[in-house]
Amino acid sequence: MLRVPEHQVAGHQASDGKLGPLIDDSGRFYKPLQNGERGSREVAFYTKFSSNANVPDHIRRYFPVFYGTQLLEASDGSGLQPHIILEDLVSTRVHPSLMDVKIGSRTWYPEAPEEYVQKCLKKDRECTSLSLGFRICGLQAYESEESGFWKPDKKCLQDFTLEDVRSSLRRFVSSNPLSDSEPDCSYASVVYGGPKGILAQLLELKAWFEDQTLFQFNSCSVFMIYEKKAAEAGISSAEVKLVDFAHVVHDQGVIDHNFLGGLCSLIKFVSEILASPVDK
Repeated sequence: MLRVPEHQVAGHQASDGKLGPLIDDSGRFYKPLQNGERGSREVAFYTKFSSNANVPDHIRRYFPVFYGTQLLEASDGSGLQPHIILEDLVSTRVHPSLMDVKIGSRTWYPEAPEEYVQKCLKKDRECTSLSLGFRICGLQAYESEESGFWKPDKKCLQDFTLEDVRSSLRRFVSSNPLSDSEPDCSYASVVYGGPKGILAQLLELKAWFEDQTLFQFNSCSVFMIYEKKAAEAGISSAEVKLVDFAHVVHDQGVIDHNFLGGLCSLIKFVSEILASPVDK
């Protein structure tokens, strides 16, 4: 039985009769293929990535498992539509804290129509993409059974400034994300730090992006996940995944400096929190 995901912080959502992704009980995520080149480009990426022997095994773990495509009843009631089938990244989590960070100061793809380029450029200028090399597209941070999640809405996220980004990255790893007081960063050392933390994973990705010329990851996101209960026990449950590949292009033969630059900027912000968990 397919159902609407309970934990989704960005992208099209299958609510109120709209077209969006669905999940099942076996840990699979069914994402409707986008119209035109976007859908075919995303399927082409997963197909090429899955079969490319030049992608190191330790890098594959940062990408959702790809199970192919399938015709399914669309969530908006429009009938059968092709869906891409992926690993559900939060299926084993109970109260997942999540953050979707779109990477790159340029979010359009090469040879995009001029109208689309101008649309992306306007959005990139109005948010932090152009200034920081990334923007936060969605997030939720779990506080408690009583309080639930801190989950800023889309409009709030679009208006984020540099200071909002810094504060949100701190609040994301705090025990009090819903509080008006300063974020306590209680879980920064467990979630961001350590050999299995988010920073170590981002640095491993950075090392690959410094060399890889197989793909250009336009408008892709870093998706960060952790479980508060594990963090409270001092256990690192943090995961980093890359998602959203509708604008990836292949075989350009050059370093993806757009993605690499944004990734380095995100790494800098996370590193600063670990160096100074108490805001001064």
